[in-house]
Amino acid sequence: MTLPSMAAGNDRAQTIEWCRRIDEGPYASLAIGERIAFHNPEQLTTLTFAAGLTERVRLVPSIVVLPMHAEVMMAKQLATLDVLSGGRLTIGVGVGGREEDFVLSGGRSFAGRHGRLDRQIAAMQAVWRGETPEGASRAIGPSPLQRPLPLLSGSLGPKAIARAAVWADGVMGFSLDPVNEDHAGVFDRVRQAWTDAGRSDPPHLSTSFWYSLEDDAAEVIGSYAYEYLSIFGDDVASSMASLVTGHGSAAVRIALDRLADAGCDEVFLVPTTRDISALDRLEDLLA
Repeated sequence: MTLPSMAAGNDRAQTIEWCRRIDEGPYASLAIGERIAFHNPEQLTTLTFAAGLTERVRLVPSIVVLPMHAEVMMAKQLATLDVLSGGRLTIGVGVGGREEDFVLSGGRSFAGRHGRLDRQIAAMQAVWRGETPEGASRAIGPSPLQRPLPLLSGSLGPKAIARAAVWADGVMGFSLDPVNEDHAGVFDRVRQAWTDAGRSDPPHLSTSFWYSLEDDAAEVIGSYAYEYLSIFGDDVASSMASLVTGHGSAAVRIALDRLADAGCDEVFLVPTTRDISALDRLEDLLA
């Protein structure tokens, strides 16, 4: 379950309620996304808050837009989160697609971000192994509890999957149209990339989609999707929002069944409202 961080109006009380309900519910993980030029709370601050409120679920940044961050500092932050959560961190990373977030993060270049991500992963893994980075006089702590820290790639183009097969434990996708998308085809390409890279371990296959089970589910999810995608302009946002299919009980059931049939290991559901009733409706459906 993803925290409703992209729905406007998040506050302390609601975040506490969502974290505790997720930890007590039928969920394997608690996730949260990252944006800067939006009304959402900051990702790692919120996950650290969630670490203190939960005991069971894994904590998943979904995703860290790594190329707009300094990798050694990010390695330190993520290792700290792993320690404070008792070793419950799974890290999703990707290249991002919003140039203004890169500008606002301190002027990190939007260009060349795919290759930069690969280099950053290698540097972060060296920090987590206790190696002294260039320019430092000693190793950077704390040491994460998990050795190695699990990494999922949020980049699913053919070249990105091939690169991820070198360093990732699996993938973390996103589907606008979970009812109709060729999930099996996507996952087969990931498995093939792992084989081509000489990997004997199977990739962890995960994806996510927006869902709404309200009485006016289509309107709720459409409005949410349009606002989230409005950075790309009205026409693109309207067109993409029209593709969203995760609304209504029948559609959500079909999507989950199709993902299970395709061999998906984990689905990250993304609520389109911060009202806690979104969990009530989902848990009724799952039951």
